[in-house]
Amino acid sequence: MRRFEGRVALITGASRGIGLAVAERLVSEGATVVITGRKPDSLAAAEERLGGHAVGIAGRADDPDHRADVFAQISERFGRLDHLVNNAGINPAYGPALEIESSVVRKILEVNVVAALDWTRSAVAAGLSRSIVNTASVAGLSASPGVAFYGVSKAALLNLTQQLAVELAPGIRVNAVAPAVVRTRLAQALYEGDREAALASVYPLGRIGEPEDVAGPVAFLLSDDAAWITGHTLTIDGGASAVAVG
Repeated sequence: MRRFEGRVALITGASRGIGLAVAERLVSEGATVVITGRKPDSLAAAEERLGGHAVGIAGRADDPDHRADVFAQISERFGRLDHLVNNAGINPAYGPALEIESSVVRKILEVNVVAALDWTRSAVAAGLSRSIVNTASVAGLSASPGVAFYGVSKAALLNLTQQLAVELAPGIRVNAVAPAVVRTRLAQALYEGDREAALASVYPLGRIGEPEDVAGPVAFLLSDDAAWITGHTLTIDGGASAVAVG
């Protein structure tokens, strides 16, 4: 399929993991991608992996100067922007909500929620024309012991998705994906060592997710195949939500 032929997509947090898998999927379908990430070396490696179809711009997701530079380069190089994937996210603290330092809570919300709003605001101002997908998490759908404020931030992102879907309709569609545990560096503490087998047993499909398992659904939601879908959260969890607890 060449659903993104001639289109330009911006993907934040795309030097590895889900973001990079999304970039690869969109490039395989004809897109040119602009990718961001904090570390210049890993971003350069991702850019090389994507061939001549990607531009990598290093910086922090919550840095307004970085964001301004990204949109200036998009305007100068391409003169258009069709799709935005708000994928950048952090989880620097594990443990109960009551034990997380307030400064850490603020940082999580700043990167996972406020930055997503700011990237969206800037993208719309730059002429974003088609669709947005926000990368949330199943942690945002219910209590998430161990990753408490990561879950809180993703719950906020899911509600923000609905708010923006209404505000930006009918011209721009806004959806979200909510993956369960995917094999990424961010989630490594949840599946490393002996934990993976136990975790995989929770999923009817018998394994944890891979970045490519999320990339396909993101591409669908961005594409014209999802032309009558907005304000929706697609859960990607290996069937776990289909299993009754208790």
